[in-house]
Amino acid sequence: MSVRTFVPYPDKRLRTPAEPVAAITETVRMIWDDMVETMDAMPGVGLAAPQIGILMRLAVVDASDKRGQAVRMANPEVLHASVQMRRHEEASPNLPGISAIIERPRAVTVRFLNEAGEMEDRDFVGLWATSVQHQIDHLNGKVFVDHLSPLRRKMLVAKLGKQRRG
Repeated sequence: MSVRTFVPYPDKRLRTPAEPVAAITETVRMIWDDMVETMDAMPGVGLAAPQIGILMRLAVVDASDKRGQAVRMANPEVLHASVQMRRHEEASPNLPGISAIIERPRAVTVRFLNEAGEMEDRDFVGLWATSVQHQIDHLNGKVFVDHLSPLRRKMLVAKLGKQRRG
């Protein structure tokens, strides 16, 4: 296992929809292991494979109070989203130093291929739901700033550029 390097925004891999995973292989398990280690090192509550330059529909989420509860998902898709919304400050290691309040459904039911290679439907609520939706966005070639108004997005991206220039 190893901590992977994050792809810097606006790398085109962050805008490219990831490829579906056909089966859970040893390679997939090794990528998941690296993703969990990388997520824990941030520290963060979720990570999608495109964030580390791997264009596969793989994600990990761990919004537990204590670490070690990571849910490993391949090909996650939202089957149902609650009408009730939740606002949460979101950020991404691909856009370090910036964050924004994003509103998403408070609860979602997600179908994914699990570690055992079986289809699983699971309900996620609160921070878990926010993180799962954030990761699915990454798998679809979207980043959290895409949920903002064009002006707000432009301001945050400009701030990111200013920070990088130092």
